Amino acid sequence: MKKQLSATVVDCYGLLSIYLPLDHSFFICCASCYSSAPVIQLRLAGEKRKHYEGRVEVFYNGEWGTVCDDDFSIYAAQVVCRELGFIDAVSWVPSAKFGKGEGRIWLDNVHCSGGEKSLAQCESNGFGVSDCKHSEDVGVVCNQKRIPGFKFIRNQAVTMQVEDVRIRATYSHRKRVPITEGFLEVKDGGKWRQICNKEWTEMNSRVTCGMYGFPGEKPFNPRPYKLLAKRRKKNYWGFSVNCTGNEADLSDCKLGREIQLKGNDTCSKGMPVVVSCLPGRAFAPSVSIGFSKAYRVEVGQTLYQPLVRLRGGAMIGEGRVEVLKNGEWGTVCDDNWNIRAATVVCRELGFGSAKEALTGARLGQGIGPVHMNEVECSGFEKSLTECYFNRDSLGCSHEEDAAVRCNVPAMGFRNRLRLGGGRNPYEGRVEVLAERNGSLVWGAVCSDSWGTMEAMVVCRQLGLGFASHAFQETWYWQGDSSADSVVMSGVRCSGTELTLDQCLHHGKHVDCPRGGGRFAAGVSCTQTAPDLVLNAQVVEQTTYLEDRPMYALQCAHEEHCLATSANKADSSSYRRLLRFSSQIHNNGQSDFRPRAAHHSWIWHECHRHYHSMEVFTHYDLLSLNGTKVAEGHKASFCLEDTQCDEGIQKRYECANFGAQGITVGCWDTYRHDIDCQWIDITDVKPGDYILQVVINPNYEVAESDYTNNIMKCRSRYDGHRIWTYNCHIGETMSL
Repeated sequence: MKKQLSATVVDCYGLLSIYLPLDHSFFICCASCYSSAPVIQLRLAGEKRKHYEGRVEVFYNGEWGTVCDDDFSIYAAQVVCRELGFIDAVSWVPSAKFGKGEGRIWLDNVHCSGGEKSLAQCESNGFGVSDCKHSEDVGVVCNQKRIPGFKFIRNQAVTMQVEDVRIRATYSHRKRVPITEGFLEVKDGGKWRQICNKEWTEMNSRVTCGMYGFPGEKPFNPRPYKLLAKRRKKNYWGFSVNCTGNEADLSDCKLGREIQLKGNDTCSKGMPVVVSCLPGRAFAPSVSIGFSKAYRVEVGQTLYQPLVRLRGGAMIGEGRVEVLKNGEWGTVCDDNWNIRAATVVCRELGFGSAKEALTGARLGQGIGPVHMNEVECSGFEKSLTECYFNRDSLGCSHEEDAAVRCNVPAMGFRNRLRLGGGRNPYEGRVEVLAERNGSLVWGAVCSDSWGTMEAMVVCRQLGLGFASHAFQETWYWQGDSSADSVVMSGVRCSGTELTLDQCLHHGKHVDCPRGGGRFAAGVSCTQTAPDLVLNAQVVEQTTYLEDRPMYALQCAHEEHCLATSANKADSSSYRRLLRFSSQIHNNGQSDFRPRAAHHSWIWHECHRHYHSMEVFTHYDLLSLNGTKVAEGHKASFCLEDTQCDEGIQKRYECANFGAQGITVGCWDTYRHDIDCQWIDITDVKPGDYILQVVINPNYEVAESDYTNNIMKCRSRYDGHRIWTYNCHIGETMSL
């Protein structure tokens, strides 16, 4: 991983000018040399990449932007890689392979001969002149070897390239997970070097802890480190570091004074920097011998009412930002949303600094009000709610919901789990590392009761996103034959766990009648998932009672849409039905598709249609203490795009046995006047009740957020009429 530390620089006609912070400031310029090319700064960015590859980003005129792939060539890639300190380019990649960038597209139609010293010297349309979109952002892959002795020259900084940064724990702490304390070292020129602590500050430690997933720093006992430092041979790095405390990463800090390297006398009256970090409330260091839990799961509700939460993210520490106001959760508009505000959110929730501040509902759209707009944070607030913001969110829609990706501690979760035999890294038989007879062995997971929630935890633990399917037979995936034996059974997950061993399971006493092998549990994972949300307002506005004769309810009775008392009812009797419409939106990032393929859909002769999901929604009437007094359910006889947001095309239509599903940005409406769109309340006495609707109740299809699948309303029934009011989405809504 590449880290860059910067110092102050002044540009003199495009040439190197270094500001040296001595007693008297002065500049060094080459007055005889001039260049018309502007000085720019380059970096490689993007997800899931090595430090020598990524999306090309350019810092110009105080703003980071990208480069369009039009006319880009290997010669331009060579210029980029050499400007970044690598000896050459291996290849270049078009079409935003390393992800879409943000901000301006600074360069387009770049033509290089390969001999230029900077990308700014190559021919182009000019800075900021482009007709490209970020889907055309170019990336490069550089040769890993670095130019010997290379030092970065930037328009605002001279950057010393270091290959990595680490917190090196002492021997007594090496087996702890996560590592929260130790000597801070940088890797430069292939060697790990210490930093002299004479000019080290708490702000430097704050930034370092943040980049390693910890919300803050804490005091430590320096005595054992002084003793260790005396015994160890020291190899100091040649610079001090100067952070303000607001930087999201050590690479954003400036270099301080250059250190005179004098062997053992380099840091006289000082010692190597030690960093001690305070882990978030959810992360507790533990000794990682065998499988002691390294993560403390929050059980039930926490002791405090959180004001901020993340929703819709696949990984721990990422999601759409939601805030609580007047008992109602709402979202944050992305106007002015930046890394500083994102970092306040991350630290507030017990993570480190933010890796990314995401805009444009990148992690799905929320529901309800937009509580905050034009957020401005200093970076040191304890909560996002302490930042300045505009309470007037006029013009902000959920298409502008802000999100974050936070730095989280390295817990080693991925080392305990693997997928075997799949066609790609996103699928396969689940194999876990378990302790048996004093040694660690790989084995299979029993597929009894294995479902979507368990698969969700596996995908999250492996960093592979959401689950798309959970498999109870995996004969078509040939995993490692030495891992055929079942080492984990009885797995039941709530879906919030970070590792499979945090879920309920049988422990060391495995019980799996079918055994492993072809019957072992499997998963397939995906980076995106749908998110279904019921329109509560439509339910509230369309609720009414209808008395309908039994002879007109024959088909509904066959599909078990009436109360059990209907089984003995006379055909001339009437049933009292609580009717309402359901408008179900897909606010996620991928289409909602039934799990069952066409060939396994169930034909219902009476209604003359197929069911792609036998239970798509549950409709219940509950007493105020939560006891069920009447129930109904809705099979998905037709999942289709009834209507869509402007600019989105319908993809699913049930006519002629067509494909079923709900497109992102579309909704499926079940009108109040169709069969089974009701609750049979014939036997219900007058009183106050709760109307509850649950979508996808059996978690048959994976979604990015199940907490918004439930809707509750207050209902008052006087024996003749019914009033429905105060409808809310989510399990935390007060009634």
